[in-house]
Amino acid sequence: MANLADVEGLCALRHPYRINDSNDALFNAAMHQIVDFHCRHTPGYALWLKANGFSADKIETVGDWARLPPIFANYFKRRQLLSSTAGDSLELTSSGTSGQKSRMCYDPRSLAAAQGMVDRIFGFYGWDTPHTRCNYLLLSHEPVGSITLGTTHTDQFLCKYAQADQVVYALRATGSGHVFDAFGVIRALELFAGQGLPVRLIGFPSFLWFVLERMREIGHPGLELAPDSLVFVAGGWKTHAAGEVPKAMLYRRLGEQLGVPDVRCRDGYGAVEHPVPYIECVEHHLHVPVYARAFVRDCATLAPLGYGARGMLHLVSPYITSSPAHSVVMSDLAVLQPGRACGCGLGTDWFEVLGRASVHRGRGCALAASELLQGG
Repeated sequence: MANLADVEGLCALRHPYRINDSNDALFNAAMHQIVDFHCRHTPGYALWLKANGFSADKIETVGDWARLPPIFANYFKRRQLLSSTAGDSLELTSSGTSGQKSRMCYDPRSLAAAQGMVDRIFGFYGWDTPHTRCNYLLLSHEPVGSITLGTTHTDQFLCKYAQADQVVYALRATGSGHVFDAFGVIRALELFAGQGLPVRLIGFPSFLWFVLERMREIGHPGLELAPDSLVFVAGGWKTHAAGEVPKAMLYRRLGEQLGVPDVRCRDGYGAVEHPVPYIECVEHHLHVPVYARAFVRDCATLAPLGYGARGMLHLVSPYITSSPAHSVVMSDLAVLQPGRACGCGLGTDWFEVLGRASVHRGRGCALAASELLQGG
């Protein structure tokens, strides 16, 4: 493989949110390396850059990478884009039911780079406690056979940060698909509360809210989970967007009904097309780690916009070699803010996701899963 020393050096940075001139220079160098790598090893990529009038030689600052021609995340639902390293890859998909899927391949080094970022962020927040016994409630699909669904793979991976005593899935496999088992989740929470071990609730927020609502409807008195329990939600509400509640309301109800304090409730943003972890700080803002940069683009012209402007979310990270997915425009509208606009003390930019950019329903994992709520 080509020399990727700066890429490896960036992905190995131990502090996930430290912004300084040295780290900016390393990011800049790593992006130059990955662009050169894909020009050499991904068929058609050099022509793509040329067709868009892009020359890496003109990039001087980190902010200049906003000009790197992106690939739309939805394009990966139409075809795979693979480099020469994709032969020995793990393939993950974005949707577990019908409809178009993104099929993304991650060679071992790309997968290790992305997972290493999660390691350091979980360590930064004190959530990496491998010697602590813990019960898990995974608000995602119970795996059947090999795991190819991106969210299920992620949820399984997140179970490594605390020793699993019991694992319960909200979306139970039936042999012909999955069904949402609300009462099974409530019974599991009752059992976990009685055992006194910390509980980690991971997955789609819509399912978690549905469980809280069902508990209220049946007059459930509520539970008191162990104080060091952790809620980590990710994914949107998709078909249930009309019923989406503010995160502050979800976190408040988690405190009232399950006894989980606000500081132990966090949201994360990511996608199978771009698995770099964007995780909420204590102020519940999605900060960009040093391994990536975020930009916002005008919906009509794709021109880069400044802080505070509403546009399409453009994410850039040099971690991946198996596919030219190092510059991706997501299907979400967002607003980018500077680090100083958050009171948590982290220096990196953060963004707020406003919802889907398309008027048509995207079929991500959360959309496919949320359709299982239709029968309720």
